[in-house]
Amino acid sequence: MRVGMGYDIHRLIEGRKLLLGGVRVDFPMGLLGHSDGDVLLHAVIDACLGAAGLGDIGELFPDTDPKFKDADSANLLREALARVQQKGFRLHNLDCIIYAEKPRLGPLKGRIRARLAEILALDAAQVNVKAKTMEGLGRIGEHEAIAAHAVVLLEQG
Repeated sequence: MRVGMGYDIHRLIEGRKLLLGGVRVDFPMGLLGHSDGDVLLHAVIDACLGAAGLGDIGELFPDTDPKFKDADSANLLREALARVQQKGFRLHNLDCIIYAEKPRLGPLKGRIRARLAEILALDAAQVNVKAKTMEGLGRIGEHEAIAAHAVVLLEQG
């Protein structure tokens, strides 16, 4: 068994759609990023790659490569997971946290969990999603950014 953790943070800007865990969130701002900016999927990618000893998202999908401009992060996660599986591992479970002052994510956690399970080909019981605020502190607390942490457990075979 192998454990991996991932983290990502992106600045909120106007003029972009907000995607979290592959779910479109109705909000007037979105996340700045070379791809679609889905901070949660990026954290999950890093957790999976790290657990398998495959580096990180920036190595696999560099933001200097134009082919990843506005890329769908769900597709990037599927590709990262395929590489993990090629190394002989399978994903056992995912636990993640999204840090956002706004929008309020409590009502969306079930949809995000279901979408993550779908992307990862897991049962929803193998995926856990938590949402936290920063109590008004820092860039996230000041509504300037959203961040995510992810932890995965891989099994051999």
